[in-house]
Amino acid sequence: MVDKKAQLKTKKLKTPKLKFWQSQKFPISEIPSFQLSRKKRGQLKIQQMAFMLMAVTLFFVLVGMFVLVIKFSGLKDTATELCEENAMLLVTKLANSPEFSCGRAFGSSRTNCIDGDKVMMLKENIEIYEKFWGVTNIEIRKISDEPEKVCDLGGYQQDNCNVIRLISKNVSGYSMSNFVSLCRKDYVDEEVYDKCEMAKLILSYEYGERC
Repeated sequence: MVDKKAQLKTKKLKTPKLKFWQSQKFPISEIPSFQLSRKKRGQLKIQQMAFMLMAVTLFFVLVGMFVLVIKFSGLKDTATELCEENAMLLVTKLANSPEFSCGRAFGSSRTNCIDGDKVMMLKENIEIYEKFWGVTNIEIRKISDEPEKVCDLGGYQQDNCNVIRLISKNVSGYSMSNFVSLCRKDYVDEEVYDKCEMAKLILSYEYGERC
């Protein structure tokens, strides 16, 4: 009988002591450590979702910037091509304008033929027409291996120059040229004849002036 009582006491001593929340038989969802772990997992999921949204947004922003760069570079190239085309059209238009063209002074009407005598008279009064064409430079350059020599009225009459410079401004911009025939009336032994030479009509205008 004494042995049985001793065994019961021993068993009671060996029985582990339950924690407060274990003795109260709380649901597992109400355990403090479980609630803390679930809260951390929720915060982690929110952070992962925020990073994912930021990554997706950044990706689409980069794609949009890439598309815009390509698009605007294409527009710039197109604008440059249009400016060059306009410059070429202006060269042709100027060569065939009444102030420059040969008309019928050298026989039949000719295309891209410039009357040198008419141009030299225009050069003497160029301030009247300086803003008429909206360009910064106009010059006619003979195709020649001789060193550059700008024509004045006396040099032109003696035929010892090769550049007729009508307008010359030191500005940067678009430049375009086209081959033309530069014709004039010349004299040999008191006989008048038509003298035509190959030349280049060169125009330039400031950036933004016509584009």
